[in-house]
Amino acid sequence: MLAMANTESSGDTARPWQSYNTAYTNAKAGMQGVDKEKVQRIVYEMSKGSQYFKNEERKEAFIREKIENMRARCAKLKPADLAHYQTVADKRILELEATRDLSRIWVHVDMDAFYAAVETLSDPSLKGKPMAVGGMSMISTANYEARRFGVRAAMPGFIARKLCPELIFVPTDFKKYTYYSDLTRKVFEKYDPNFVAASLDEAYLDVTEVCKERGTTGEEIARELRAGVHDETGGLTCSAGVAPNRLLAKVCSDINKPNGQFILPNDRMAVMTFISSLPIRKIGGIGKVTELILRDALGISTCEEILQKSSYICALFSHSSADFFLSVGLAIGGTDTPQVRSRRSISNERTFSATGDEAFLFYKLADIAEMLSTDLQKEGLRGRTLTLKLKTASFEVRTRAVTSQKHICSTEDIMKHASKLLKAELPVSLRLIGLRLSHFDEEKVGAPSDPTQKTLTDYMLSGDALRKNMGDQSSLDLDSTDHCMMHSEETCLSKDGHQTSSCDYRDPLDENHLSNLDDSKSTLGNFEEKEEIYESMSNANAEKMYANDNQNEDNVQDVVPPLLGPGYSFPDHFEGSSLDRVNSVTKTLGDVASSSISQKESLLWVNDYKCSICGIEMPPSFVEERQEHFDFHLAEKLQKEESGTDFKTCVLKKRSVPKDHIASQRKHKKQKPSPKEGKHIPIDVFFVKSNQNF
Repeated sequence: MLAMANTESSGDTARPWQSYNTAYTNAKAGMQGVDKEKVQRIVYEMSKGSQYFKNEERKEAFIREKIENMRARCAKLKPADLAHYQTVADKRILELEATRDLSRIWVHVDMDAFYAAVETLSDPSLKGKPMAVGGMSMISTANYEARRFGVRAAMPGFIARKLCPELIFVPTDFKKYTYYSDLTRKVFEKYDPNFVAASLDEAYLDVTEVCKERGTTGEEIARELRAGVHDETGGLTCSAGVAPNRLLAKVCSDINKPNGQFILPNDRMAVMTFISSLPIRKIGGIGKVTELILRDALGISTCEEILQKSSYICALFSHSSADFFLSVGLAIGGTDTPQVRSRRSISNERTFSATGDEAFLFYKLADIAEMLSTDLQKEGLRGRTLTLKLKTASFEVRTRAVTSQKHICSTEDIMKHASKLLKAELPVSLRLIGLRLSHFDEEKVGAPSDPTQKTLTDYMLSGDALRKNMGDQSSLDLDSTDHCMMHSEETCLSKDGHQTSSCDYRDPLDENHLSNLDDSKSTLGNFEEKEEIYESMSNANAEKMYANDNQNEDNVQDVVPPLLGPGYSFPDHFEGSSLDRVNSVTKTLGDVASSSISQKESLLWVNDYKCSICGIEMPPSFVEERQEHFDFHLAEKLQKEESGTDFKTCVLKKRSVPKDHIASQRKHKKQKPSPKEGKHIPIDVFFVKSNQNF
């Protein structure tokens, strides 16, 4: 992320790269002593003018606007307001302090340059040479020899090669990395059977019981564990941090990298002394964007300063974000072993050179669908909502989702829906494609569904039943596998495609976690509905429904107005054909639906953490969970709006009609509803009636 300084500075004008701070210029373990200005200059010169550079500038402008808005809000706070929020903060600090637990001993283990170390172990000739795993497009990791040149993970390979001309590239081999990761986990299990794997190369272990049983310390356990990993893997090293909670243990594991450890005693005074001067960027969960906002808007650079300005924290941030920041200032983190949560989704994505070649894009899509299917079958999962993620050549990120009536997991089913979603976006030049499947089978995830909720297919089929009750023997020609809810949304993606189950804090404001403060669009607040809500009113269907203009003209007048509400009629000057009228109504329906959806989205998250519909609390950092939660409410909303209560009313009225009247109706041509019976008819009846014209 860009971190542009004030443009008024003459130094910035002379040396623009000094204000261009991306993830590539941030310090990482093994990068001490790197000529930061040289790295900044090379990164700037090789990035300027690119689509990536322009996208970063747009993000930077938006973040700066947010910072200015936050400053303006600070300026409006009166002394009485600050006194009130200080009282709120003091009360919350006391409540958090009461939860402090210094009885546990946590160890965070982090493998040293894991991918690069595995490749060096496999090929000893690489030892001592600057090497990176990846290619000219992107680097997954770099060894410590390469880091001394400023080369690091998540850096494009062509920039890394400019920084270090002797750099050796080695292609990724995740099967190999998974194998060695499993070896390390065998060692972890000896000390904590319930250890939490944060990724392939790091884990959290609660060694409290082991220390009690053996009468030893966390320091000895960490040393023994590191030696065990080295022996089990045949030479891989790791670093460890020992502390009273997971938040601190993660910070400690980075202090003496590589192949070292740091011990923080279980003493409140030692903990508070350690945290007081710690830069906020060192905390797991505070990323580039949050650091920029706290520093430039509130003047907060260290953890101690968070407590000093706690009144502003409580005044400007949501309840959940304020709690997180105050916990950081108090050095309070998780001490209980996190409960295992059922997976909410599984995803795969791949980045490639930007291209508009449709054959290549569909080939890549099929490859990703196969990988996703393999992962699903390994987990024994089937899902209903398939989401397609796209990143264009200009770094615009789009997602398109479809919810099927049945749970799927096969490559064929995934491709069937994914190819339709991709085809609707063409032509387009893409640099990334991803697929995510969610809303898993309730038997697997253990979450019973709402028995009162209808699927869209159930609703359509209910039209068949209604028509049969009315004596109409024609049928709707429905393909059950193709009826699904489609919607689109604009969102942002995390910076990489690795699947991890992190138990440490995540940045509630950082761009990598897509909160409402970290991109030009919030995850949910700027959703744009681009699909037709009422697909049955599309031009294609309208042409089929109203092929015989004279015969069916009455249907347009009688059926469409009730959909648009009481009192609706075609303008007097509108003298086009029935098809033209339907096209006009189609646009009106789309506008009404889009307006309704936009209003619903703006109310979805109260204080940016509580769902206004069901009341569930979900922090901004829970990006995928919030996205899936929104998908669920959107589908529910569409289904309920279309099925409604009129269907039940219509059925009840039908049951009360005398039999002789039914027999009389069957002998005559179907009649139009009487105005006395009301101006509205259920949308179910509309679909039944309009289908008779097929």
